[in-house]
Parts: sequence; C-alpha cells; structure tokens
Amino acid sequence: MRRLSGRGRSALIIGVQGIRARKLRTLLSMVSLFLGVLAVVVVQAGASIAEKAMFADIELQQGVEGSKIIYMGAEPKTTAIVNDVIQGRDDAVAMIGMQAIIGEAGVRPVNEGGAPIGENWGGGPGPEAGGDPSGQAVEVRLSALTGDVRAFRPFRPRDGRWLDWSTTPSLAPKLVLNEAAAKAFQQYHVPAQMRLNGGQQTVTPQFVGVVDDASSTPTAYARLDEVNRWLAPAAGPQNGPSGDLQVLLTASTPATQVLQKRLKAAGTEAYVETVRSRAEMAKELRLIRLVFLAMAGLVLLIGVAGILNVGLASVGERVEEFALRRAVGTPRLLLAGIVLTETLLTGLFTAAAAIGASAGALRLVSMFLGDREPFLADVQFPWDAGVAGIIAGLIAGILGGAVPALRAAGIPIATVMRA
Repeated sequence: MRRLSGRGRSALIIGVQGIRARKLRTLLSMVSLFLGVLAVVVVQAGASIAEKAMFADIELQQGVEGSKIIYMGAEPKTTAIVNDVIQGRDDAVAMIGMQAIIGEAGVRPVNEGGAPIGENWGGGPGPEAGGDPSGQAVEVRLSALTGDVRAFRPFRPRDGRWLDWSTTPSLAPKLVLNEAAAKAFQQYHVPAQMRLNGGQQTVTPQFVGVVDDASSTPTAYARLDEVNRWLAPAAGPQNGPSGDLQVLLTASTPATQVLQKRLKAAGTEAYVETVRSRAEMAKELRLIRLVFLAMAGLVLLIGVAGILNVGLASVGERVEEFALRRAVGTPRLLLAGIVLTETLLTGLFTAAAAIGASAGALRLVSMFLGDREPFLADVQFPWDAGVAGIIAGLIAGILGGAVPALRAAGIPIATVMRA
C-alpha cells in the first residue's frame, strides 16, 4: 500500500509539473472540453430544477404522493355519510366545490364560468338575448372544507392567514383566495356580496388570506360549517351546498374502507384514486433527461477528441523524457499514470470552470427573472448537477488520456540511446 501510495503521489506531482510546463496546451484542452462538460451540467441542473418546480405544483393541484381521493356528487345523503365518517379525524378532509359570484347582483361576471382573468370561456346569453347585463362581479370556484386541507395539498402562504377551525362558525364566511382570485379582486373592485350556484341568497364574505395553489382559475377556500350555517336559514338545516364532493385521505387510514362500504350501502357510486403523479412524471422526466444527456454526451466526445489530440502531441514531444525515466527504473505503470493524471486534472479543472459558470448564470437568471417566475426567485444550484459535471470531467480525462498513457508506457528504453 505504501509503494502504491508513493507511486500515486509521484504521478500527481509530475503531472502537475507537466501541466505547469505546458499551460497553453492545457488551456486548449480545457477549451475543447468546456462546452461538453457545460452541456452535461446544464442538462442535469435544468432537469433537477424543472423536476422540483413541477413536483411542487403537482402536490398543490393533485395532492401529496400516495394519498387517496374519493370523488362523488355532493348530495345530502352522501354529505351526511362523509361528515359522519371523517368528523374529528386529521387523516381525512372533505371539500365541496361549487361556483360563487362575488359582486353586484343580477349581472354577468367579468369572467363568466370562472375563467382566468383575461380569458373568455363563453357563457350564457347577453342582454340582447334576454340575459343579464355585464357588471362588476367576479366568479370564483368556492371550495368548502371540513378541515385543514394543507396536509394533503401544501398551499404556499402569500398573505394574511389560513382558515381557523378552532373558532365558532361565522355568519359571514371567511375566505382565503388563491393568487388568481386575489389578482382579479385587485383589478376589479366589486361589492362584497357573494351568492352560490346562481342562487339569490347573498352574504358578505371576509377575505382573510392569500395562498398559492398553482391554479390559474380564481378560487376561494372557506369552512364548510360556515357555508352551511349561512345557507341553513334559506335552504333548511338538512340541505347543504350542492356541487362536486372530494374526500382526501392518507394512504393508511382505515376511513377509506369504512367510507366506501357505507357509500355502497347507500347506493352511491364513488370513484377512488391514488395519487401517483410523481411516479408517472418521474418516468417522463427521466426519459427527457436521458435524451438531452445523450446529446450532451456527443458534445463531450468532441472535447475528448481534443484532449486526445493534445495528449498524443505531448507524448510525442516527451519521448526522450519518458525513455530516460524508463532507463532509470521508472515502471511503465507510473509513466502511464503521469500522462493520465495530467488529463484527469485537466478534466477536473474544466469541470470546476463549467460548474462555476453554470452556478453564476443561474444566479443571474434568479436575480433578473425571479420577479416574473416565482420558482426562480430563490432557486439554488443543484448539487447533483455539480456531481454530474465532475463525473463528466473525469470520464473525459480517462477517455482522452487512455491512448496517450498507453503510448507513453510503451516507449522503449533504446529511444534515449538513439537520442
């Protein structure tokens, strides 16, 4: 081990001396290899950043990986069964989705159908066809919750606070808006009057917070008990809000089987889905990453060819040096190690330059585009991209230095006598 360690140390020292003695050739080798290593680093960094951004939005929209979702219509009997099964549990949350219009009564909302602001999804007849006139009102999708849904969909807080279930239900429902809805109410200052599903019963809501739920559709979140308390005087206590009902459950909760059996006994058809979005998208991202890495590998091979040419030229110029070393007892393996060490160090230096350039460029992109693209605001250079760059540099050094190393090791001792 000591002998091997001594040879390795000798190869490293002589390799560094060789690089210092041939700075221009080392620089040319690094230039030819730089684009290839940079391509590998950029592909890996871009894939990692895109993967994190996509997976974060997927959890906001579809739920935490592995959780279960049960879909059904929000009929009075199904709502009663769901409330009975999940009441008091922290491993299940129900949410009823419905349409709500906030603003002037008897007018068409500026985003009829709940479309994102600036888009036109079409709607009912206008005033010329006997429909309502356009006015100061915004249509949102209202999600009435039985509990804190953030355990299943980790919304990002942006302003204010989240809903609080520890207080007594209020007759004026507290609403938490998503960013699309908050933008709509900043652009259109409408009266604070809300009505559900085209009904005439109105209430004055309270806006208490804003969250990022990765949705472009204006959405508001409220406590289901507050919505029920508001509707109860007009619709009767036995009737609740109508719409689509979703129950979000953890993967291991026994409430899933209990709820399925009770819904089946009541004659209600429910569809159960397990969230597998991360696994499905990971396969697609892996395929895309492999395709781009293959393209980056082709660019890297051009750099390897550059190192190979420079290495062969250097060995050709140092034939007498290597022959002399052989004459004084230097093993062939050490001669090969000297040449290979030079190319490996060149690959590592190039990898360091490519990683530094990529990290600096990412920092600049974050500074200048962070305001327009939120996921770029605090983005960090991924460590796996740095590892990929180092591996690419080492592989290029080995491939580019293998042939020159073998040629150096094969130089006969008699060469020094001819010189």
